[in-house]
Amino acid sequence: MQTESKPGVLYIVGTPIGNLEDMTFRGVRILQSVDYIAAEDTRHTGKLLKHFQVNTPQISYHEHNRNSRIPELLKQLQDGKAIALVTDAGMPGISDPGYELVKACAEADITVIPIPGAVAAITALSASGISTDKFVFEGFLGAKSKQRRSHLELLKSEERTLIFYESPHRLRSTLQDMKEIFGDDRQIVLARELTKMYEEFWRGSIAGACSYYESKAPVGEYTLVVAGNTAAERQFTREELVAELETIMNQGISPSQASRQLAASTSLPRRQLYQLALTLKNSDCEIQDT
Repeated sequence: MQTESKPGVLYIVGTPIGNLEDMTFRGVRILQSVDYIAAEDTRHTGKLLKHFQVNTPQISYHEHNRNSRIPELLKQLQDGKAIALVTDAGMPGISDPGYELVKACAEADITVIPIPGAVAAITALSASGISTDKFVFEGFLGAKSKQRRSHLELLKSEERTLIFYESPHRLRSTLQDMKEIFGDDRQIVLARELTKMYEEFWRGSIAGACSYYESKAPVGEYTLVVAGNTAAERQFTREELVAELETIMNQGISPSQASRQLAASTSLPRRQLYQLALTLKNSDCEIQDT
């Protein structure tokens, strides 16, 4: 099979997500033979190129210059130049602006050839022990809590395995939001520093993950693999929830405990049920006072 680059082709080249030994022979050969390498961070990619003795000139292509750079790259490709697109780690186009260049090439009838490489999402999923039959990649959640929670609310009934990327400084907040929306017992795997020296997998419940990271400072980039909602889907009316809570609370159980118990059996957010339980308790107090 031919491994040299062809003129007028955009190559999507996967690079290691940590361990340099994960770079493929084909990827190195393409990087050596193209006319230019479009890189997210030329300094970062420069270290990779130096390691593999690749002397191909680089062109910066990233989130902040993509609008001006895409026409330039298209012109080079239409003039017969071969270009390799790389990101800092993994496959270009996954949670980065690479897809916009690929889309522009497709619209301009320019050939695009992928050179497969490591992807953190698939790497984490393969070793997670959580179902791999069906899964969905959600990338990075919103930086602000309101946006993040809205996103998670849309996914709480999703039956497929969920995969997220998260930064260390937002990990604790994200886990807390997941706990309140997905429930305490949903299984999760946190993969940290994949393929690197300090690679680590933490497995357990979302509640357990929250407790673990209360005393342990998150370090490194994380991939989160979350089990899908396996509970039978059912839409509960407010009247049904009120009746269930009243039955539980009439046994002398507190609103907090009642909401936790009902959340476990319905997979509904505990916070939502707790607010409803408090409303019922306050209503009873008002009736007794009168």
